[in-house]
Amino acid sequence: MKLFRNLRRKLVVFSKFKSYLIYAIGEVILITIGISIAWKINNWNDIRKDTIVERKIYMNLNEELHSNLRLLNRVIDEYPERIKYLENTLNYVGKDEKDLSQGAKDTIVNLFDTDTNLIENSVTSIVQTSKFELLESNDLKDLIILYPNKLVKFKEQNENIKTLVNVKIKPIIEQYISLADKLPNDNKYKTIKTYGSKSDYIGLLSNKKYQNAIIGWILQIKKQLENAKTLRGKTKVLCTNLNEELN
Repeated sequence: MKLFRNLRRKLVVFSKFKSYLIYAIGEVILITIGISIAWKINNWNDIRKDTIVERKIYMNLNEELHSNLRLLNRVIDEYPERIKYLENTLNYVGKDEKDLSQGAKDTIVNLFDTDTNLIENSVTSIVQTSKFELLESNDLKDLIILYPNKLVKFKEQNENIKTLVNVKIKPIIEQYISLADKLPNDNKYKTIKTYGSKSDYIGLLSNKKYQNAIIGWILQIKKQLENAKTLRGKTKVLCTNLNEELN
């Protein structure tokens, strides 16, 4: 009888252990499943956040590129007129003072704005930060990584033109031309117009440095015109690929 009681007690204990073991294994499985689900949800959230960030990057870049396209289109339209304007200036070389109308004099001394500031904030930010890794399209990455170099080339040429105008041409013009010519014919300016230094348009036109500077300006603008056409083509291609990603 004692033997049977001990055996029954052991079976009860074993039964409890077996139940506990099954419960423990089940709990481990549930925890593992829970962790897996939580990881999946977190991964989905990360993907969703990255997708939102990626789309925002695309939209900012798209807006920037279209702004640059508008500027480049304007430049490509304006530069041939600027070249023609400067060529007309050279046509006055060798003329007599009496042959220069007021319109001709204005053409000689008027310096138009030579600054064109393309936008590069978004593309620079993408290339120089971790944002670049968020982009999925390899083709788009290749286009973006090359684009800043084209912008730099255009920007450097723009600075070359500004330096030519400000450092070479303006000082020569100021040496020969009096700003009093720009003042209206009013009694309050009578003194400076009567006794002030007179403009020497013939001397300016005969100055070799002035002639070379104007010719140099024409050549620099022609070079920048080609840069603008190339950059516009690259910008259009980038816009096309970007629109495909956005759509």
